[in-house]
Amino acid sequence: MLQRMRILGIETSCDETSAAVVRSGHEVQSCVISSSKHDFVSLGGVIPEDAARKQLESILPVIELALKKASITCDQLDAIAVTYGPGLLGSLLVGTSTARVLAALWKKPLLAVHHTLGHLCSTWLASSDVQFPVLTLSVSGGHSDLWYRTSHTSGIRVGTTRDDAAGEAFDKGAVLLGLPYPGGPALSKLAASGDETAYEFPNPLSHDKKPDFSFSGLKTSLKYLLRDLSDKALEDKARTDIAASYQFAICRHLGSRVTLALDMYPDTKELHIVGGVSANTRLRTMATEIGARSNVVVRWPSSLAYCTDNAAMIASAAYFQHAEKKSEQSGFRTLATSSLEALLHPTKTE
Repeated sequence: MLQRMRILGIETSCDETSAAVVRSGHEVQSCVISSSKHDFVSLGGVIPEDAARKQLESILPVIELALKKASITCDQLDAIAVTYGPGLLGSLLVGTSTARVLAALWKKPLLAVHHTLGHLCSTWLASSDVQFPVLTLSVSGGHSDLWYRTSHTSGIRVGTTRDDAAGEAFDKGAVLLGLPYPGGPALSKLAASGDETAYEFPNPLSHDKKPDFSFSGLKTSLKYLLRDLSDKALEDKARTDIAASYQFAICRHLGSRVTLALDMYPDTKELHIVGGVSANTRLRTMATEIGARSNVVVRWPSSLAYCTDNAAMIASAAYFQHAEKKSEQSGFRTLATSSLEALLHPTKTE
């Protein structure tokens, strides 16, 4: 029964409304994502209240479409999984409230999943032959972490950001360069035709032996560079070169921390890159080079849709929580410590 377990996942932590049906932790039978990003382009960012309102409008149609695409009814589900945090409070309430009601109506077990654990499990989708231990670089607009994992749901966080996240550094850089929201993809597109050696940016924490991250200095360097250049100097060629050089500096910093962690854990079999920034082609190229030097398999999500927030990764994480007997959740709670065990058994908040 466990091997064929079919889970409906629900993800509403930010501005995406997503539902997916996943069997056995890696067989994606459907994954529907309704994003409101385009509604916030003119505002340059997400307005939490507006995002929650749009999720209220789309949550039931998205779930219905996910079941339809999977060619199943609610009776054929074994469980419902939902993101309980972290994220925008109003958005999370839309998902968790819907999941609770459906679980009660359909008489299905309800599994709570930490958003970060969902991203860590996104590489299981469409792949079941992963070898442990795995070093996972999880990078998005909200976090930058390195995890050493001994199973799907066991491991420790060995590195994290000391200030800003990698995705936030991309987005802030895009704003400084006058690029549209969402900034990360826009900056990467501009950088594609630039010379990444044209401008030199610092390499943060280069002498630090702990594989942590720091991006505030890179953002400041970009701000000062643009301030000191004249308007004439900021013609199209210069902007593409600056974007390419800034992107390279971010990826170089991520790569240097990954290399340090691989040296710390020489028994690592695979390197996984997950989160929104894992869609960046320059980072993927650099990760492939690091993997070849360290003789480890390199993986990232099999689809760009699984790099960003999606419900398939939540359903996958729920399956492995259950399969590895770590799914005992009592409510929706917050992350207490840095271990993967804490993602499964977070300390209850008063």
